[in-house]
Amino acid sequence: MNESIRKRFWRRVEKAHRPDAYAMLDAAYRQPHRAYHTWEHVDALLEGLERFERLAARPDLIAAAIFWHDAVHRAREPDGRPRGDAQNVRDSVEMFRRHSLLRAGEEQAVADLVTATADHAHVRAATQHYPGFAGDLDLFVDLDLSPLAAPWEDFLDNTRKIRSESVGVEETKFASDQADLLERFAREGAPIYRRAETRALWDAAARGNLERCIPRLRAAGGRR
Repeated sequence: MNESIRKRFWRRVEKAHRPDAYAMLDAAYRQPHRAYHTWEHVDALLEGLERFERLAARPDLIAAAIFWHDAVHRAREPDGRPRGDAQNVRDSVEMFRRHSLLRAGEEQAVADLVTATADHAHVRAATQHYPGFAGDLDLFVDLDLSPLAAPWEDFLDNTRKIRSESVGVEETKFASDQADLLERFAREGAPIYRRAETRALWDAAARGNLERCIPRLRAAGGRR
């Protein structure tokens, strides 16, 4: 983990949050059931933001969204029912709102960025909260998808970590659902990444990983 980059970015957004905000985030990202949705993932996205900060209109708001986008992550409801990613995203937004001191328009911008992670492939900016917001949303989504372009062994390790978080999900269902998810990013002829700069850096590697991984998942899920 890169705690130094995390602390640098937190200092930039700290005054926009209530005093207990970081402690709440730290407790969340250190929950023992987490394997992929941890500080390590947050730090990696912050490193990407630092790399592409010149593209952002409001890098501070993108950083806030990175800190909060996986604040809530649970695989099951208290009664044992599977818990969808969209509900985790909604709860992460609500946790952010409880700790935010941003002005209303800025707070809604961060909420919309976090909400975008519920549907990476299709989400678009419905409201221009500030000049350049649509581009910031595209950059944030690209950053959250940057692990798709990781070296192959790291990509496989991420898949294993995500699998370990899927408590109570049968192996065949996990493989089938994961293949469905990845296929939404691997549409033929459609770029995985939205910004030209991130696409140039990551698209080919991500597409190669998906082409190798999806058939394996389909086989594990019971269909090819």
